[in-house]
Amino acid sequence: MNGAHDMGGVHGFGAVVPEPDEPVFHADWERRVLALVLAMGATGEWTLDAARFARENRPPAEYLSKSYYQLWLGGLEQLLVERGLVAPAELAAGRSLRPAKPVRRTLAAGEATGLLKRGRPTNREAPRPARFQVGDQVRAKNIHPLTHTRLPRYARGRTGTVTRVHGCHVFPDSNAHGHGEDPQWLYTVSFPGRELWGAAADPTVTVSIDAFEPYLEPAP
Repeated sequence: MNGAHDMGGVHGFGAVVPEPDEPVFHADWERRVLALVLAMGATGEWTLDAARFARENRPPAEYLSKSYYQLWLGGLEQLLVERGLVAPAELAAGRSLRPAKPVRRTLAAGEATGLLKRGRPTNREAPRPARFQVGDQVRAKNIHPLTHTRLPRYARGRTGTVTRVHGCHVFPDSNAHGHGEDPQWLYTVSFPGRELWGAAADPTVTVSIDAFEPYLEPAP
């Protein structure tokens, strides 16, 4: 989807200014939000890609007015309501109004650190040979799906070079919407800055993105 989360190259928002020595959390409630998202993600009631889509799929005014962890909390609340785990009235009340609905799995406190360190690898066995190799010229398809995608808008319709082949991985566009993992080859594709943003762009700039095979086609 073309949401406010996909802002690469958009004018009018100024430069990205990194915060020196940025802390992991700016407030204690952010720590609790991370714990809630981790614990509920471990239940298996939704996938990592569904959680990412829930954070990104918000009205632009709401997305741009919220902080990073406010978006995490908003996405979690949406998933909880969609799965019937929390009622809107309970969110409004700030407390449970009915017995808890069973979930597939629960995460014990002692498992949290190990889970964070392990992560959830997304590499999968390849169902077919890779279509592209390092050095191939490819063009990112000019697609505008209403559903989840990891292909940034600024790269669509642009030509770049495959610089790395990462193997097969879970395809977020499918996995986010409950359509299965559908593993796809994943590539790093490098684009000249002027290919992305025209002649006025810095000629020394190149941008590399990780792009799944369904996003790409041979360059003409």
